[in-house]
Amino acid sequence: MPMHADQVDITVDVVSALVADQFPHWRDLPVRPVVSHGTVNALFRLGDDVVLRFPLQPGDPERHADLVREQENARRLAPLLPLPVPEPLALGESGPGYPGPWAAYRWIPGETAGTARVRDVVEFADDLAGFVRALHATDAAGLRWNGRGRGGPLAGMDGHVAGWLSAGAHLTDTVALARIWAECRDAPAHDGPDVWLHADLMPGNLLVRDGRLAAVIDLGAVGVGDPAVDLMPAWNLLPAEGRDRYRRALDVDDATWARGRGWALAQAIGCLAYYVDTNPVMSATARHTLDAILHER
Repeated sequence: MPMHADQVDITVDVVSALVADQFPHWRDLPVRPVVSHGTVNALFRLGDDVVLRFPLQPGDPERHADLVREQENARRLAPLLPLPVPEPLALGESGPGYPGPWAAYRWIPGETAGTARVRDVVEFADDLAGFVRALHATDAAGLRWNGRGRGGPLAGMDGHVAGWLSAGAHLTDTVALARIWAECRDAPAHDGPDVWLHADLMPGNLLVRDGRLAAVIDLGAVGVGDPAVDLMPAWNLLPAEGRDRYRRALDVDDATWARGRGWALAQAIGCLAYYVDTNPVMSATARHTLDAILHER
């Protein structure tokens, strides 16, 4: 079942033809779909070492610029981070059967944190905090939040949250969540320099090998803004012990913690009802996040 009204169906045959036409040196490599619960891209393995990312909604006129920016950010940030991030290999163009740009990256082996067995949640929280500290410490050269995506004032999400609280009233305690949202939204605003953000630290974007955090993937939302945005794993993934360790490892003050909680709530309430039928895994992650927010000590 499609997740979006304007979603494009992408088949192995279409992918194989696009690869053969645009990247003939890869034409003999087998193409196979990758099971993913992501909401932005369809993924395909190309041979053993390449993953292809095809936006499900390729008609966005900003899509090509977004993919270029994502690959530029990957090249800029990768040498400065303690864990691997996707290595860009190529950008594809629209062709028969697919009306938009697409991207090729080096395959990184691992299981997503949402399905993998984590050896030690405190160790995992420390590893993730180390990645986030390094990312936030990278020189942003005075850049500021550009008005798109996550990273600006929480008040800008007020209409989004109100609408999805109404839509999800039959699925969760939206009365309590509305009260929590107001507290988060009204917390003291970020008043320091904007920092580099991953901005989408969801369980599906954290890869695990041998029980340890091994890589952070999907840099599509990367930008600069309020560091509170990258606190979302405290609620969307980590249990209470890991949540506390993550906060201590990042030395987060009360105001930033409240804004991080608000970002986690805003992300989750938007997914809970929207994906309840079309992506039950994403909707379940949203429910887990909201339950963690509701029951946080």
